[in-house]
Amino acid sequence: MSTAADGFRRLYGSPPEGVWAAPGRVNLIGEHTDYNDGFVLPFALPHRTEVAAARRPDRTLRIHSADVPSGVVTVHLDGLDPARPPQGPQSWAAYPAGTAWALLDAGLPLGGADLHVRSDVPTGAGLSSSAALEVATALALTDLYGIPLTRPELAALARRAENAYVGVPCGVMDQMASACATAGHALHLDTRTLEQLHIPFDCAAAGLRLLVIDTRVEHALGDGAYAERLASCHGAAAALGLPALRDLPYEDLEPALARLDDPVRRRRVRHVVTENERVVRVEELLRAGRLRETGPLLTEGHASLRDDYEVSCPELDLAVATADAAGAYGARMTGGGFGGSALALIDADAGEAVTRAVTEAFAAAGYAPPHVTAAAPAAGAERVL
Repeated sequence: MSTAADGFRRLYGSPPEGVWAAPGRVNLIGEHTDYNDGFVLPFALPHRTEVAAARRPDRTLRIHSADVPSGVVTVHLDGLDPARPPQGPQSWAAYPAGTAWALLDAGLPLGGADLHVRSDVPTGAGLSSSAALEVATALALTDLYGIPLTRPELAALARRAENAYVGVPCGVMDQMASACATAGHALHLDTRTLEQLHIPFDCAAAGLRLLVIDTRVEHALGDGAYAERLASCHGAAAALGLPALRDLPYEDLEPALARLDDPVRRRRVRHVVTENERVVRVEELLRAGRLRETGPLLTEGHASLRDDYEVSCPELDLAVATADAAGAYGARMTGGGFGGSALALIDADAGEAVTRAVTEAFAAAGYAPPHVTAAAPAAGAERVL
């Protein structure tokens, strides 16, 4: 039986009605483009958040985590308010509570429930642990109450929970990847139309491996830096007379930059437009089976995130530079930045050498040891019990 199911039984004294799971994600390319109506190319990780759940006869939501020592958090569905999310040691519960609020706010017939959460998605690593928790909670609650949502609809409501209830102005990529990804594929997502294409991405068949290097520098997107970049992009689009930066063709980038007086806006625009172009080029290479040739585009994307979007940090820069020097075909930070993880595309037999090089470089710089794992595209959210 699932560990989450066992924990539920011990905690609440009866078995759950089911267990639902949703994965974290890695974004191969396409960073900070989702809230600019652009293109992204994430894939789901095998790391998952499980939610064991059962209905209650009242309007109470009881939430517990095996991973956070905060006890059972009790909220009342009719009292959920984005102005008063759980605080302090219970702040993690804002994600499932906010998901319930988003479902109710959409007019869906939700009742009370007991939830028990367990997760092996690293938190603060830029691998979307929050989206995994939101999507797993949304899937559990909608299944329990027979609410027929498509996966994109479910992802959109999970995103609304993070935007409006938790207060993080993220785009929809993380929730869509967690809800909709398929094993062995990267998920092409047009974040304006929500069109999805599943692009084969099999590193092992190409003799390659994709490493995820968790720098152990926790990132926090709820601070002003993320919102500042969003506002800068939206302001630049308005100044250029565009609905969104996605509408600026790559071929017209330089003339458009010349029309912007603010150097910060120029840098932000250059990143978004060139990153959208990189997504298109990486997809073309994946479809042609030319995986090694995506490497330079990964490294190019990191330089853009570091210099134009200014969301990297010394640990991420060191991980990328060291991996490249140790023989990676390319490397880049992944996720929102300000910490978190980097990716490195390497030969299948180079994992030990690249891991050792990065670990030694971190030690020489006085940084905490990184955590390095290999990643392969896994399935999206599902009921597991």
